[in-house]
Amino acid sequence: MIRQFLGALGILTALVPDRIVDVFEAIAVENPEENTVHSWFGPLIRAEGVVITLAALRDGRLYAWLMNITGIVGAVLFFIPRLYEQMAGPLVYEDPESVEWNEHLTDGIRVIGAVSVLLALLDRRRRNGE
Repeated sequence: MIRQFLGALGILTALVPDRIVDVFEAIAVENPEENTVHSWFGPLIRAEGVVITLAALRDGRLYAWLMNITGIVGAVLFFIPRLYEQMAGPLVYEDPESVEWNEHLTDGIRVIGAVSVLLALLDRRRRNGE
């Protein structure tokens, strides 16, 4: 079930990366109209979607590696959610200093982190036959 969910998410991300960025901005940023996304960010999101889709389809080492990374990143997001803002700003935007993050973003990042850790742990149990 987790693989199918991630596969669908990967396909969606690969097909409509600009829409994914729009949704991200609508949720996370107070002033999206005042910020310019790096021109290379859309293709980066598309590549991420392709990798996620391929990993979900294969269910081998790549998928195991992806889920391990998901768990590690999830733990970091849960325990240090402000790090996300510090890293996402320069990665996504040309002028990261002008980004006004939504006041509830920290709580949302923590939830995403917890869900990521949970998915990684559930998948690890599945791979270990538990």
